[in-house]
Amino acid sequence: MGKVRRGGCVFLSWKGDHGPRHAHVYRGGRLIAKWDLENNVAMKGSPGKKILKLLAELQSEGVI
Repeated sequence: MGKVRRGGCVFLSWKGDHGPRHAHVYRGGRLIAKWDLENNVAMKGSPGKKILKLLAELQSEGVI
């Protein structure tokens, strides 16, 4: 994927990164969460409802 900006956040993921498949979420240059896309749980941080909604949208669109 690479980098996607949406809702004031930056979502990063890499195709060849270690498992489980995950995304890093940044706001204002600060890591907000590291999200496990396979199990839908936080690996680090605690994303709010807005970020969870954005993650779900990006996954349903096939962006991440």
